[in-house]
Amino acid sequence: MVYEVRWHGRGGQGVVTASDLLARAAVLEGKYVYHAPEFGPERRGAPVRAYTRISNEPIEQHFGIYNPDAVVVIDPSLLKLHDLILSGIKPGGLLVVNAKTVDSDLLERAKELRLSLWSVDAYTIAMDIFGNPLYNTPMLGAFTRAAGLVKLESVLSAVKERFRSPVAFERNAEAIKKAYEEVSKIV
Repeated sequence: MVYEVRWHGRGGQGVVTASDLLARAAVLEGKYVYHAPEFGPERRGAPVRAYTRISNEPIEQHFGIYNPDAVVVIDPSLLKLHDLILSGIKPGGLLVVNAKTVDSDLLERAKELRLSLWSVDAYTIAMDIFGNPLYNTPMLGAFTRAAGLVKLESVLSAVKERFRSPVAFERNAEAIKKAYEEVSKIV
């Protein structure tokens, strides 16, 4: 089993951190991982991607993910770019988006591709907890529930390992748990 996740967001939103935290959680469960960012000299706010590959066996593939099993869209402004975010996603795959409501065009595209579409309002969660639009850990929580690939406890352990400050850990853990509880399956 190799499960591939492509993360979409903008520079400065923590896309790479979310991918890294998922990889760390998988390692804590004894799985093999590959995690990598994809960006060049982009400025803050430019679209960026990150990749997480998880397997029960050693991973020999060390390159970008072109046909992901799952796509996570951290930045809601990217949801209109259907060709970008849905590029190569496997039919029957998983799409997890940061949105209060999913627009009808994206919903139709998800149905055409037989995707499992999940949505969470990560903006409101982030603003309530951080006071800033920091979407990465709420979206990690949403993905964790939607995919069922790693345990919530493993994700929280990875966050505690990554964020040594007790305040940073508590806030991120709260954001993850809230999104985990609030994410809902659309189709």
